[in-house]
Amino acid sequence: MNRSVIAIIFLFLTLLAATPANATALVGPEASQVVDQAESYLQSLKTAQAKFTQTGNDGRQATGIFYLSRPGRLRFEYDPPAKDLVVADGLFVYFYDGETGQQSNAPIDQTLANFLLRKNIKLRDDVTVTTVGKSSRGLLLITLVQTERPSDGSLTLAFEENPWRLRKWRVVDSTRAITEVELTDLQTNIKVPASLFVYKEPGRSHYNN
Repeated sequence: MNRSVIAIIFLFLTLLAATPANATALVGPEASQVVDQAESYLQSLKTAQAKFTQTGNDGRQATGIFYLSRPGRLRFEYDPPAKDLVVADGLFVYFYDGETGQQSNAPIDQTLANFLLRKNIKLRDDVTVTTVGKSSRGLLLITLVQTERPSDGSLTLAFEENPWRLRKWRVVDSTRAITEVELTDLQTNIKVPASLFVYKEPGRSHYNN
């Protein structure tokens, strides 16, 4: 399976602990304030569009466009020559492997995509914050695990301050390989065509709704 598709699947299905080594830990009220602000920001994030750059453990990069429409819908569309595609349509997350031409899918509520796509985002209950920190670049970092299955892994989200903005996330897989996705030109709470969240194999047309 194509590495770029594998990386997105790891993001949603098989996360493992990722604690950046260059981060300064935040504790107590300072950490709680960061978590509260992140939760409020994510809850307010109804729609979004951004360019993304995905960097694999081997240093190879892929780029594309990320779309979000909460609740329930997202899209990762890779730039040519890659033909990979990830689409969540409100019920299922579809993964298209451009190298093999094969598609797979899973119910959203059985994937960690559900965390970002649910109607009410909370950084508690079924997810647990394990660490809060600040990177050397000034990004605020929050690492999450599934409360009932913490050994399954974790996801680290990185936010900019002033104004608050999701900048990147980092995933470490079961082999300790790191995949990082960075967002640029992020636009939030904009009109995003509903047709983008209808799964169609790459090459087929999408029409704005």
